[in-house]
Amino acid sequence: MKISIVTLSDRLTKLLMVLAACWAFILTFFIIADIVGRTVFNAPFYGVPEIVMNSIVMIVFLQAGYAIRSRAMLRADFLANRFPALFGRIVLAIGYLLGAAFFLMIFVGSWDSAIDSWVRGEYEGEGALRVPAWPTRFTILFGSAVATFSYLLMAYLDIFHPEQLDAQVDPDAKFHG
Repeated sequence: MKISIVTLSDRLTKLLMVLAACWAFILTFFIIADIVGRTVFNAPFYGVPEIVMNSIVMIVFLQAGYAIRSRAMLRADFLANRFPALFGRIVLAIGYLLGAAFFLMIFVGSWDSAIDSWVRGEYEGEGALRVPAWPTRFTILFGSAVATFSYLLMAYLDIFHPEQLDAQVDPDAKFHG
């Protein structure tokens, strides 16, 4: 059984999106417990602000690859669609390369702080519950790496194999170009 890099990328980004969505769903119960605890029992659920703060960042970076691969990330289609098909694909590929550069800069810029967070045992919050910061920092690294790869894959497909752009992520999406 041979699995293409496109299929592997699509499966990984979809899995990360589902994990992020499940965590967002679970997070709602933490928030509800905190609200009910504060209003009904005058006893907050300690650590919820720290958990929510870190979770939002993690959810965004886990879903970035899927958003890119499904072409739901911000793009200038209005501009690319005004050009002939090949030139429009080149313009989109340049945009994908710029997106890859952006996430690569996040990856490179976050590397030292992620390692430092792990080594020093950095925590967020004060008081009853402190949340470790390293999972968030490493999720930023991992999500940035996946996003960078997704953008590079999209640039490659847009130029050389536009028929594969909608391979797995969104088979009902319209072919562009």
